[in-house]
Amino acid sequence: MEAYLIENEDILKLDTENFADVEVLDAEIALKSGRKTSNRDGRIDILVKYGFDYLAIVELKIQEINELTLIQLEDYLNEKDQLLTNHPDFWNENESPPNWVGVLVGTSISPELQRKLQDGYVTASGIPIAGMIIRRFRSLENEIFVTTDTFFKYNYTNRDFSKFEFKGKTYNKSRLVNKIIKYYVELNPDLTYAELEKDFPQVLQGSMGVFDTKQNAQEIYDRTGHKRHYLKPEELIELSDSIIATSNQWGIKNIVPFVQHSNSIDSRINIEPR
Repeated sequence: MEAYLIENEDILKLDTENFADVEVLDAEIALKSGRKTSNRDGRIDILVKYGFDYLAIVELKIQEINELTLIQLEDYLNEKDQLLTNHPDFWNENESPPNWVGVLVGTSISPELQRKLQDGYVTASGIPIAGMIIRRFRSLENEIFVTTDTFFKYNYTNRDFSKFEFKGKTYNKSRLVNKIIKYYVELNPDLTYAELEKDFPQVLQGSMGVFDTKQNAQEIYDRTGHKRHYLKPEELIELSDSIIATSNQWGIKNIVPFVQHSNSIDSRINIEPR
């Protein structure tokens, strides 16, 4: 299951807002004294990054997830600071400290745990916990099919700036930026890279910039293995002199200036927090 999820990280999406852009950072990470309740060290199955705001510890079981696996995950989350101390590359030092989420993944779930997670369970330190059931089936034609059920209730507030409405549709932070830049280019089809950069200064995002050329964005991905831009064909944006990829590195601190700037540059944009 671990190898399958690493190769198919999008399966770990928890919703369509803050937890939709998934990046697996590492697997099988040693954690000293990670199992405090059983007085021994631990090992994190998978460490995931959700967008620009969240890191997640993912605990995998090849059978049922239940109260015991919840206790194990909470032990790991209590020692989460070790991860950034021992592996500072997991989180850019220029960014704000990460928010955390825990994810339990198994092939079934106990009724007690299911009720807890559907009610919006958080740890004593306020970390939300999600559960996911993954089942794989093989067809008569030897094709593999995967079904998932997710148990997660996250209490969004307006201060999260997690969801935005634009032209009658709702987007999360990173998808909103991609949609706005694409819409702006449609309104101004002769824009060059330099002109778009003047209209949407790279400083709005921070160190990565609002967008980059497709070639540069692909090179970053090939070199680091980390997804920093939207690179699927339907996500790329064609300018008069180049093709660009928008950054997916958007959090609460940099999305607000972007929205304010976008609303001010063209009255037809009109983004509203939801």
